[in-house]
Amino acid sequence: MKLPSDISRHIHRIFTPARDALLRRRVLEALRWLILALSVVLIVFISVDIYDKVDFIRNAMYMKFQFWVCMVFIADFFIEFMLTPRGERVAYVRRRWYYLLLSIPYLSVINRYNLHVNADVLYCIRFVPLARGALALSIIYDYLTRNQIKSILAIYIIILLIIVYFSSLIFFEREQPVNAMVSSYWEALWWASMQVTTLGCDIYPVTVAGKILSVVLSIMGMIMFPLFTVYLTDLIIRRHRASAGT
Repeated sequence: MKLPSDISRHIHRIFTPARDALLRRRVLEALRWLILALSVVLIVFISVDIYDKVDFIRNAMYMKFQFWVCMVFIADFFIEFMLTPRGERVAYVRRRWYYLLLSIPYLSVINRYNLHVNADVLYCIRFVPLARGALALSIIYDYLTRNQIKSILAIYIIILLIIVYFSSLIFFEREQPVNAMVSSYWEALWWASMQVTTLGCDIYPVTVAGKILSVVLSIMGMIMFPLFTVYLTDLIIRRHRASAGT
């Protein structure tokens, strides 16, 4: 059925390539902020459960919430896929396939089918959706800044702070029952903060999880200093060029 010429012209005036691109960008930005907000609430849930020593797999409210958060993450993947131009969809999947893997509600699958998983592995799986939130945060910040070096540094610092926080939570839960040097969460946070600076402190891990975290935090800290040096060098060069131009 052919539309009348006046209706066809009206549709073409409304749906233009520029407006389609603008709509796509706004929809994707809204989804990024939604994912980020849900990730923050998920962080609060996890933190409260750890402080109160609640078995998260038996916390019905948490399990339902993390399931629907993962469903939103999956929906975001496919919405962005549909909004991607047809010729670029294969490239999109190649670039973002791990977004989908990070969005799967693994805890719900394990709980639904009563799968036997090692306690330490199960505990780590709990944090998988938060990696999806960190990726959304990095994309949002990339939209807000035009300086690539500054963007990379800021994203890394944000991710580093998130890792330090959750490392301190994991360290507290695993070490506190068996390590006399860890009597409160603040000692665990102090340990994680000193570990990431590679300075170390007088608290030593005694569990496998604590020893692994010790290595991870040290590696993250060693990566940060070269990035910070690159950022300072780039900043000095740009200011020198700006002053020389004036």
